This record gives sequence, C-alpha cells and structure tokens, in this order.
Amino acid sequence: MEGYEVVTTEDEKVGKVVGTQGDNLIVEQGTIRKTKRALPRTFTEVDEGEKVVRMTIGKDTFCDSPKVNGEVDEAAIADYYGLAGGSEAPPTEGYGETVRNDPAVGSETQAESAGVTPATQERAQAREQMGSETEHGVPAESPALLGDRYEHTKD
Repeated sequence: MEGYEVVTTEDEKVGKVVGTQGDNLIVEQGTIRKTKRALPRTFTEVDEGEKVVRMTIGKDTFCDSPKVNGEVDEAAIADYYGLAGGSEAPPTEGYGETVRNDPAVGSETQAESAGVTPATQERAQAREQMGSETEHGVPAESPALLGDRYEHTKD
C-alpha cells in the first residue's frame, strides 16, 4: 500500500501512504515542509485498481490529528479519533468485550466535554423559570373532560 495516494471523499488529495504501523496508515503530507500523520484503517477504503486510499473522515479532522515523529502512539491516535482502542475500559463498554473500532465515549460524555447542557437539566431550568402554576394563571386543577375548564365562565 506504500505509495498509494490518500484522498478525501471529494477526491481532494491529502498525501501519500509512506508506511503502516499497527492498525494505522502513515500518511505524508506537503511538498516542502513534509509532515506525517497516522490514519486508522477504520476510516479508509482502499481502491487497489486506482492505487488510492479514500478517507471516510473530513480533511480538517485528519489535518488536525497528532503528528507522527518516529513511533506512533496508538493510544493517542485512537483517543483523538474517538476509538475504544485508546482506552483500557471505555465508559461505553457493555457486557461484551471492547472492540477496538467502537466509539470510546457516548454522546452524553461528548456533549458534556463540549459544554452542552444536558436536556434533562434544561427542562428543569425551564420549569424553575416558569415558577408555580398559580402565578401564571394556569388553574391548579383542570377537569378537562369532566366539566368547565374555567370557573369564572357561566353556562
């Protein structure tokens, strides 16, 4: 696979494969200032006929990944890409075994680290801001199908 061109799903050239290490392809970028980055095979599709490797992730995600200088830190690469291979016991681990290509964290953990307020907390805050039901003209009881909704209306 060495020498294969690495492209995005939009056929934009990213670099070329200069080696492999573990479950990662080592991709070299640039013409003058060359840098090497690891790309997990999980995010690739290989076209042997065209000698091309297509990334299934965005170019920005790949270009922002850790640089490789010598040995590949597989745990750091897996952690960057959100793969379970970088964690000894990821929070998403179920009753089965941990699969290296499974996501290491769930959506709740990702949202929490991104500073997004959980939906349950947003609902609780909305209820607190509304105050009590009687303060805002909502009847304490609403007989609905059993009678009139408003006591002040006449038959």
